Amino acid sequence: MSQPAQVTTRPNVRVVLFGLMIAMMLAMLDNMIVSTALPRIVFEFGGADHFTWVVTAYVLGTTVSTPIWGKLGDLYGRKSVFLTAVVVFLVGSALCGMSGSGVFGGTDTGMIELIAFRAVQGLGAGGLMVGVMAIIGDLVPPRERGRYQGMIAGIMAIAMVAGPLVGGFITDNLSWRWAFYVNLPLGGAALLVLATTMHLPKYRTEHKIDWLGAALLSVGITAIVLVTTWGGNEYDWVSPQILGLAALAVLALAAFALVERRAPEPILPLSLFANRNFALISVIGFLLGFAMFGAMNFLPLYQQTVQGASATNSGLLLLPLMFGMLVVSLVVGRTITKTGRYRIFPIIGGVVMTAGLALLSLLDVDTSKAQSSLYMIVLGVGMGFLMQTSMLIAQNSVEQKDLGAASGAATFFRSIGGSFGVSLFGAIFANRLADSAAGPAFAGSGGGEGGAMNLEALKKLTGPVREAVLGGLSDAISHVFFWAVLFTVAVPVLAWFIKEVPLRATNDVPPAGATPEDEAEAALGRAPVA
Repeated sequence: MSQPAQVTTRPNVRVVLFGLMIAMMLAMLDNMIVSTALPRIVFEFGGADHFTWVVTAYVLGTTVSTPIWGKLGDLYGRKSVFLTAVVVFLVGSALCGMSGSGVFGGTDTGMIELIAFRAVQGLGAGGLMVGVMAIIGDLVPPRERGRYQGMIAGIMAIAMVAGPLVGGFITDNLSWRWAFYVNLPLGGAALLVLATTMHLPKYRTEHKIDWLGAALLSVGITAIVLVTTWGGNEYDWVSPQILGLAALAVLALAAFALVERRAPEPILPLSLFANRNFALISVIGFLLGFAMFGAMNFLPLYQQTVQGASATNSGLLLLPLMFGMLVVSLVVGRTITKTGRYRIFPIIGGVVMTAGLALLSLLDVDTSKAQSSLYMIVLGVGMGFLMQTSMLIAQNSVEQKDLGAASGAATFFRSIGGSFGVSLFGAIFANRLADSAAGPAFAGSGGGEGGAMNLEALKKLTGPVREAVLGGLSDAISHVFFWAVLFTVAVPVLAWFIKEVPLRATNDVPPAGATPEDEAEAALGRAPVA
């Protein structure tokens, strides 16, 4: 059985928080740098029809690993597990930077290598994301957690601002490989700070990790992502390949549900979903990831092609979105800590985020940078209301012993939403583009093997041909945002049914089946009625 956790002293919280901020910056900064540098990578390696896999592999690695990292932290203590995740992430970053350099293969295999190594990087990133949230949950009671998680959300927003800028600078002035190598000094600093300052309880348990459940979950999720990626693109929706993958996904996830019911320490405890708030916020997290990771990857593409911005300037053009998210995240975090109330924020966030995506669906060749900036501010404000509020609600819905599993599950659903979003929106974009004048133009632009999108060739186009190509591109990108709206409109509806459970002033949780009076006692920091 696990030993009782020892409470970390409050003076240690701020020091550890600094290290956690570096780690969160590490994962978020890399994702944004790569998104900005991705067009240049595609131009060098070719394979434009597979460019979304550079993102999908990372998101998929994150998705399948977060429940495992969260459960490992619950069972064996979070410090060693978290530091291991940092090391895995750094190894993956170094390997990504060496893709196509001749170390493992030439340029012809560069895209395949990069996709594989991005999956390794994603495995480490899954541990970083769930670890940061679970460690804060260990150190800070729910009533005060909003302020700290608001700060983490602020760091995420800053990373999203710095990421495009750093990525643009690297892309325009250095090799794109430094988009990955830049992680190494930052990760080294995170390792040093956390290894020397973070003192968390260690756990020993007689239970074993549910590896069978983890394997079945990985197989099922991978099959689903392949269906959404290849369906209607590589293969017809009714082809044997797609139908076979769909059947594999159903069987694997059904077997996973059976295994989890019997496992002594399930990777994803199904009992968590008996809590209405946890179940609702999991679906909301899925939709948030779906829109955020899926649709946002097409903003730099729009800015660099239709609006003609450089990689650096496309990063600057994302500043309005990040500013809206940063300000609102900090204000919401402090408000939750002060008032103890949170239900209204995901409702507002869902409405505003949907409005922002609806505005972005209006993008065309004539949209000015001022208009697109205004649209992005609206989207960023909506995301600011939702980002950390969803994690706070998930953690407040479970007992302290399940904190890692709950944090992992919340991160998992956001990540799987992102995986679905990137894959599905990539397929929607590719299909829409292929039916437009831009498709043939890009395919024959001489951009390299696989029909890489060549910005230089695009700039040389003139007259009606250029207008037709840009029109096709803007139409395909705006079509992606239109589809995103159809999914996120459900967020405020689901958030309406969230129950306002008082945020606890301590990390003591009422036992299963506790009455509302027990929850009120816990919210005041007193022991619940036995």
